[in-house]
Amino acid sequence: MKKGLIVLLLVLFSTGCSSVYYSAMEKVGIHKRDIMVDRVEEMRDSQQDTKEQFASALERFKSVLSVDGGDLEDKYSQLNDELKRSEAQAEDVRQRIAAVEDVSEALFDEWQGELALYSSASLRRSSEQKLKQTRSHYSKLMGAMKRAEAKIDPVLNPMRDQVLFLKHNLNARAIASLQSELGSIEADVAQLIKEMEASIKEADGFISTLQAS
Repeated sequence: MKKGLIVLLLVLFSTGCSSVYYSAMEKVGIHKRDIMVDRVEEMRDSQQDTKEQFASALERFKSVLSVDGGDLEDKYSQLNDELKRSEAQAEDVRQRIAAVEDVSEALFDEWQGELALYSSASLRRSSEQKLKQTRSHYSKLMGAMKRAEAKIDPVLNPMRDQVLFLKHNLNARAIASLQSELGSIEADVAQLIKEMEASIKEADGFISTLQAS
């Protein structure tokens, strides 16, 4: 694919012209099903990265807050950096979910509309059954994705609180106060990782289903 066309397609997609984007991609042989597989894979990879980032952030919070002494400004800087990386990864997950939802809606609408084009009743029934099965698998996938996404803010919010509190209270007492909150954050991170792993597994299964059909 020529570079100019790639740039045009990216611009069209980034400005929200989804239908134009999908039409342009089909002209170069890339169909909605292919795009859907790619986006689910990207969503899965993003959730894997998110899982690893939040686990890393938790370890950094624990290590920074558990060490007595040291430069408090440096402690704040380290935790703020982890928070920013976690926030960026969380936003990436949300955007990936939205991208999957967008292409799936377009794919299912097209699939449903094209059922009427069959002259063979048996082929139409077969295609309709596959559509129903794919929608069912997709519903399970989105449920897992949404559950995982819902676990992000319960982790991010107390992290933000800790970083903000430390920013305005750079003293040993602030460190001691924040240490008491770590147990709750650790439990939330564990739940987040559990949901992310379930979503990743669901994504792998959905990708296999699409590629096999």
